[in-house]
Amino acid sequence: MSQFNIEEEIEEIAGGEFERQPVPKSSLKSWKSFLGMYAGEHAAGTEFVIGPLFLTTGVSAFDLIIGLLLGNLMAVFSWRFLTSEIAVKRRLTLYYQLEKICGKKLVIGYNLANGILFCFLAGAMITVSATAVGIPFDMEMPKLTDTMPNGATWIIIVVAIGAIISLIASKGYETVSKAANWMSPVIVLAFVACGVVALQQLGVGSFKDFWNIWGEGSEPFPGQIKYTFWHVFFWSWFANAAMHIGMSDLSVFRFAKKASSGWTTAAGMYVGHYMAWIAAALLYAVYVQSPEAQALLAQGQAPNVAPGPLAYNAIGVFGIIAVVLAGWTTANPTIYRAGLAFQAIIPKASTFWVTILAGSIATIAGLFPAFAMKLLDFVALYGFILAPVGAVIVFEHFFHKQAGIAQNYAELANIKFNKSVLLAWAISFGLFYFISVQFDVFLSFVTLPAWLLCGVLFLVFSKYSQKKVYLKI
Repeated sequence: MSQFNIEEEIEEIAGGEFERQPVPKSSLKSWKSFLGMYAGEHAAGTEFVIGPLFLTTGVSAFDLIIGLLLGNLMAVFSWRFLTSEIAVKRRLTLYYQLEKICGKKLVIGYNLANGILFCFLAGAMITVSATAVGIPFDMEMPKLTDTMPNGATWIIIVVAIGAIISLIASKGYETVSKAANWMSPVIVLAFVACGVVALQQLGVGSFKDFWNIWGEGSEPFPGQIKYTFWHVFFWSWFANAAMHIGMSDLSVFRFAKKASSGWTTAAGMYVGHYMAWIAAALLYAVYVQSPEAQALLAQGQAPNVAPGPLAYNAIGVFGIIAVVLAGWTTANPTIYRAGLAFQAIIPKASTFWVTILAGSIATIAGLFPAFAMKLLDFVALYGFILAPVGAVIVFEHFFHKQAGIAQNYAELANIKFNKSVLLAWAISFGLFYFISVQFDVFLSFVTLPAWLLCGVLFLVFSKYSQKKVYLKI
């Protein structure tokens, strides 16, 4: 799921320039430059948690397999026909494009939200790595329902991992970025191996055997809701909503020669998400059949969703290594990216100290297992918050002429705070979040309506607020 270091990697290839100017033709890259990045970056630490969490919802085999197939396809379409399409025409970073539309002061708010959410996600990855590191120490693993740290050993391991990751992120990003690309094949191989071993342990020799074991699914575990096809479909579509319909990957595809490079995201969706999620779910299916898990279920408790032990039970020490690497290669660039977001708010601060700040927040978040154990909910919330911001860019790009508004209005009018953007986001977010909470509607179900409403409201508000002198249509 994590492609948070793709931007930095591709900027390294291109020379690390063009932060505030369109990418020139001489620095454009072919689709091959994006294929490996997306394939590797979406086989990350989060997959070790998301796969098992699907199983805790009692989802049926058909709903999971087909829901993921089609949901990930919609994500690919979003990248191809929205993100990459706009990226190759504007060739600007998300942040600079937003600044042109929203104004510098309003972008600060976006950076703050982005940075904090990145920290929480990195915290979940530190939790993932801690479940593997803790195995030799016979550490008590966090339970599905745990929100608080469960002991001194857990705290020590999380703090140690967080400190190491933060220091590496603050001092040696280029080395880490390169290492992450080398490690990605190892992580992918681990997922494949885990899936194969899990099928053998389940006694699956045919599709019929698989269906007899999983088939119609089960009742959701304590504290979880029942997932249907539509839950899986919309959740997988919007798991990376901030990146595609939220336009974060404008920063990536601005280097693409053609918009068709957006199709390369399919490698990430089907090597990383599809294959890895199902493989991780199979690992958990093996554990659920164990006497320990059955005893917990009999007591009305949910069995642990701890990636380290699950992988270790399947492929031994290689599993521990893979989980540590997967968590590390995700958390490290995520902390780095959060540091960059914070630095945009406090530009006088050094990169080292803002990255340490981001790492500290992430480490504190990692102490609380809830961020990892409730990752399905957190990822849905993450996309729901940030995706509507992308609608502003999309609707302005495709419909500015029809709406009779100017492009890049904040830049043209020299304003630092475009109220039309804030009002559009606040109304759409507030309305649909209220609907979700008040009527118990799955959050991923309202992400698309919130996105569409934000885009429409932006056009309407801009139509009546923009001064005619700036209209250059």
